Amino acid sequence: MTLHDRFPQMPDGTAVPQVGWRKHRKRMLGGVATAVIVGAVFVFVLPRIADYRDVWEVIKGLSWQDGLLLLGATVLNIATFPPSWMAALPGLGFRQALVMTQASTALSMVTPAGAAVGMAGSYSMLRSWGFGAAPTALAVAVTGVWNQFANLVFPVVALVLLTGVDQDHPALRTTALIALAVLIVAVAAFGLALSSAERAHWIGSRVARLTSRVLRVVRRGPVTWGGEGLAGFRSGALELLRRRWHVLTVTTLVGHLTVFLLLVVCLRVVGIAGGEVSWIEAFAAWALIRILGALPLTPGGLGIVELGLSGALVAFGASNADAVAGTLLYRSLTILPTLALGLLAAVSWRSHDPGDRLGSQQ
Repeated sequence: MTLHDRFPQMPDGTAVPQVGWRKHRKRMLGGVATAVIVGAVFVFVLPRIADYRDVWEVIKGLSWQDGLLLLGATVLNIATFPPSWMAALPGLGFRQALVMTQASTALSMVTPAGAAVGMAGSYSMLRSWGFGAAPTALAVAVTGVWNQFANLVFPVVALVLLTGVDQDHPALRTTALIALAVLIVAVAAFGLALSSAERAHWIGSRVARLTSRVLRVVRRGPVTWGGEGLAGFRSGALELLRRRWHVLTVTTLVGHLTVFLLLVVCLRVVGIAGGEVSWIEAFAAWALIRILGALPLTPGGLGIVELGLSGALVAFGASNADAVAGTLLYRSLTILPTLALGLLAAVSWRSHDPGDRLGSQQ
């Protein structure tokens, strides 16, 4: 192998940056790994739980009334995306919030980085509409924190509910205990960060340093934020939360729980009655896969969520075919409409500029 082979050149004779090639290779390997995981789940694992022909027979048995019920639950789910953003960013209207949330959620579904990419997309769209940098960054951060708090609370609540009806689920119990520990640490750190500017600066610096070390292990660059950013976030967050913490909390919970409602509707229309899987058991399965779906293994948790939810439903008493049918129906209605609306929003978002209503935000 020649030196030219080891270090390829551009047409002008300059060497190709090896860092860029490494990043490109890493993306390629990540794409291959994602394809292997998703393919293995849908081609080999799920068919072992239920034959796809049996699943299709269940889907074909849905009536037009079932279709209307599913449509109503899907529309309700989509309609509850914007309110938490409207609470976090005064001046943001429902139409703009809907466009932004659908576009950013669709973006997070197609990339393994998920939430981080979606948050970046939300910030870019809001800034392009004229919202100030500080209130926009605050809204992105606060809605992100509240969503993560909700995801950590749900497994704990589910474990309590299952315990109350004398049931146990080992995977959920483990997840709930981990979630509880993370939640306690996160809430304590959040509270300390808001208690004083000095603590905010100290915590921000330490968390940034720790995060950069973790990123170094996976060969990614250090974070660009630190103690000063968290200290600046503190003052804006205190003002916002004093006025709107209750609205933000309620709208965040409603936004999450309409997703659960959609799951329950999917389970009932495919024939999984309350006697097979109660709403408490369905909530436990849903809380478990919310955590699984947040793991940055595949875009939108594709494959991981389907396997985890189908397995949990079967463990709680659903028949194999019904469990897989309900899972695939639920995933289709939470992914495909948002991807379609997100694509539409991506090509039309510039026409949704709030305009003069942002005078106080600029």
